[in-house]
Amino acid sequence: MNESEEAAGLAPTPGYRYAQRIGNQLFVAGQVPLDVESRVVGAGNPTAQATQCLTNLNILLEHHKFQLEDVRQLVVYVVGGHDNLKLAWSAVTSWFSGEVPPATLLGVSCLGYPEQLVEIDATVLRMT
Repeated sequence: MNESEEAAGLAPTPGYRYAQRIGNQLFVAGQVPLDVESRVVGAGNPTAQATQCLTNLNILLEHHKFQLEDVRQLVVYVVGGHDNLKLAWSAVTSWFSGEVPPATLLGVSCLGYPEQLVEIDATVLRMT
């Protein structure tokens, strides 16, 4: 299902597509902090996990011929208290060099993988 994304360096997914391109829009599944071997990166470290989520998003964008500038909105999900939210957000603002697209930062009780603290969802649209 995601053979080309896996070949680009993303981990296998359990029964869902990474993305679907329709015209100039890329519908993206939430990016999780997994490395190519399906290991959670940065257990207990929201900064490392946010960075891995964004690394995976960037791989996906490049694979589907989009750019970081095509990201129009983000939703950042973070497990834990306010300190975790601040650390994850700091990683996001660094990644986007302070020019973050419209974004929502949410505290949640849990995410899909054990030890996962961060997931990042993106709306991607290339203006043509």
